[in-house]
Amino acid sequence: MHPYHQEIWNEIQRQVEQGLARPTTQGGSYIGTSKPCYSIRAEVFGRMGRDWLKRHPDLNPSEYLDLLNSLSQGESHEEFVFVGLLLRLCPALRKTLDPQCLDIWLDHAEGWAEVDSICQSNFAAEEVLSNWKAWKNLTVAFSRSDNVHKRRASLVLLSRPLRESADPRFGRLAFANIGRLKHEKDILITKAVSWLLRALITYHRREVEAYLKDNADTLPKIAVRETRNKLQSGRKSGH
Repeated sequence: MHPYHQEIWNEIQRQVEQGLARPTTQGGSYIGTSKPCYSIRAEVFGRMGRDWLKRHPDLNPSEYLDLLNSLSQGESHEEFVFVGLLLRLCPALRKTLDPQCLDIWLDHAEGWAEVDSICQSNFAAEEVLSNWKAWKNLTVAFSRSDNVHKRRASLVLLSRPLRESADPRFGRLAFANIGRLKHEKDILITKAVSWLLRALITYHRREVEAYLKDNADTLPKIAVRETRNKLQSGRKSGH
């Protein structure tokens, strides 16, 4: 365990001692992990990250990477999710990372919440475009991985860039990754396909309409239903 990781782990335990967190395995069934969970409220968790960074204002890229690598291998759900928190809170340091780091971290991910904590919205379109070849190769490799968490990541990683940029490369890559995964039945994939198709609507509406028309029989039913509803109403569902 990296020394900085130990500090964060100690803080998690302090939350338990103060009654602000409690170890449980019940929440894991929803988020898809078998790791211990501490049910720390989002605002408390965020404050933990901000306070830790205030105590380490001179954190350098090497220390940052070593810390994230260590946290990703932690025994609890919260330790893994702390990776995503530090990605969000440290944009300058995040931009120094090699995208290939995600391949290492996702080896230790369990469930949709852990995948999404590092992949959902941390990497902006401009960051991905600045190193396009590496990001493209990574997401394509993920879409072909035997690890379902990496296959989900191949879709989730593109959701934010698609909402932020009209660059056609994002659309082509998203449709290609969806095409490789649309036959899967695992909810980790079916929900992510739906999510990505809806993100595509922002700048690729006509392409999404055509894609649904040509692929409705092979796409997950939930993806077809939710995407059609958003095309018609602009909302995820009719409720």
